Amino acid sequence: MTTHTTETSPVIPLPANAARALTVLGALITIASAFLAWTWTSAFPGDLTVYGYPASLQMLTIVGGALTLLLAATGYGIRGLGWLNPSGGNNPTLIAAFGALATTLFTLIAITVELGGLANLEPGGYVAAAGVILAFIGALGLPLDRKPVEDQPRWNWFLAVIIGVGPYALYRHIRLGRREGKLPKARTLPAWAEILLIAATFAIGLFVVTYGIDTDDKEPQLFFAYLLIVAFVAAALSTSGLVERISAIIGKHRQVTLIATAAAAIAFPFIQQSGDTYTLIAVNILIFATVALGLNVVVGLAGLLDLGYVAFLGVGAYAAALVSGSTASAFGIHLPFWAAVIVGALASLIFGVVIGAPTLRLRGDYLAIVTLGFGEIFRIAMGNLDGTSGPDITNGPNGIPNIPHLELFGWNFGESHTVGGIVLGAYANYYFLMLLVMAVVVLVFARAGNSRIGRAWVAIREDETAAEAMGINGFKVKLIAFALGATLAGLAGTVQAHVNSTVVPENYVFAGPVPPNSAFLLAAVILGGMGTIRGPILGAALLFLIPAKLAFLQDYQLLAFGIALILLMRFRPEGLIANKRAQLEYHDDTADQAPTDLATAKAGA
Repeated sequence: MTTHTTETSPVIPLPANAARALTVLGALITIASAFLAWTWTSAFPGDLTVYGYPASLQMLTIVGGALTLLLAATGYGIRGLGWLNPSGGNNPTLIAAFGALATTLFTLIAITVELGGLANLEPGGYVAAAGVILAFIGALGLPLDRKPVEDQPRWNWFLAVIIGVGPYALYRHIRLGRREGKLPKARTLPAWAEILLIAATFAIGLFVVTYGIDTDDKEPQLFFAYLLIVAFVAAALSTSGLVERISAIIGKHRQVTLIATAAAAIAFPFIQQSGDTYTLIAVNILIFATVALGLNVVVGLAGLLDLGYVAFLGVGAYAAALVSGSTASAFGIHLPFWAAVIVGALASLIFGVVIGAPTLRLRGDYLAIVTLGFGEIFRIAMGNLDGTSGPDITNGPNGIPNIPHLELFGWNFGESHTVGGIVLGAYANYYFLMLLVMAVVVLVFARAGNSRIGRAWVAIREDETAAEAMGINGFKVKLIAFALGATLAGLAGTVQAHVNSTVVPENYVFAGPVPPNSAFLLAAVILGGMGTIRGPILGAALLFLIPAKLAFLQDYQLLAFGIALILLMRFRPEGLIANKRAQLEYHDDTADQAPTDLATAKAGA
């Protein structure tokens, strides 16, 4: 029988007080090292040569060291720090120390490799390495909540090769577990304090997101280190129970949360100091995330594997381009934007019904193959409608260029505007427009998912045969999901056409170096968490930002993507942000305990 309890024991046998003191000392040294020079030359991106003024990479080390220090200090019972670690365990301290170790050592190794040897490290680099190693060793000496050996899976050599034998062996040896039971009840805060906490949470979230988007594309080391520290900080705070406690407060004040979300999203363009460069990235993330939410209706709720979904985005984009006054349009029509949106959404809806009606009687892999074929047929057809291979409608491989900028109520989206003394570039206009479009898509998804038809989708996803036996018209329900998902993609496509000012067939492939494409849209849904709202948004943001910031991954994008999916399936199969149903399916322990309970009942009888 497999047990699901945890045992409390350190990895390194040290007295608890000595281990905690060593962790605190290492964290203090780590923080202090960031105020020293790590290298002697500014040839390494970020200029780590200045004393007394930490550079961006050193600031990430400070974050890891500070969090390790605070989490370790909670063990001393310091008043007020208990909020940071409601669980009272030492696992969050170890995770934070590991994050500081990984981020700092990555930076030092990058300096050594790029500049050509350890001689390029200044004493501050060695101090930083000593600090993070001491903190990590001290954290390993703290009493940890660990899974019993028999609770672990068998050795997987394939997975060990993928992530590295050393890290995987360390993971198996430490075997971190979770404390069972609910978190201890915290002292109830006044309503105004909870509202301030929500505001602070969203302000920190806005800063973290902005920091990642605004990293210089010429400094991939900074963005990679940023990803490392954010991942470890999120894991540490989640393990500590702080995320769960804040989530409960956020759920208690839904109206305040909506206002804070809107305020944080609207504030993004106003805090951009470098013009429209990074606002364009934010616009593309919103487009990608909006389309991913539409695909989430089809895949996440209805359970239909669609591998050609990006074609519906293309249908909306081409339809809007043909009626928006482009000089290359075969129709010579210039409709107002609201009409172009309706045309794009309706065109995608019609294509969704036309494609779905004859194919949705298929299931599983057969449906996936048909939708993959539809996506390729759309791309090839758009390339052949050039007046030579077919009618002159889409200008063939050259696409439809010169799509004019939008103009709503006298507001030209192609011009800069000054609001409150702050100059907003052209892409800020499209950013606000995409916020509105995403709000509409989120509202539609939430309402549909919680409706009667949404429950029918979930029933079809779980077991189509059983759902039909209970009276659900499977074909009709799936066709509605397909049509709704296509409509939402077409809605985003109309905005994308105006943002890019051109539409070409190469933008709508199954897999390619530049998202959105069908493979990455599906990955965004799976990575983020199927059937949720926040999951695909987070997945889309990660899958757009990582290729954009780490240019050297362009040639190895699919390889990195495959490795990421393998790790996700192993460690978090329900996605980064999973709904409760998925968490129960993948992490429910009652199934393993049921045979024992049955045997006990029989023995008692």
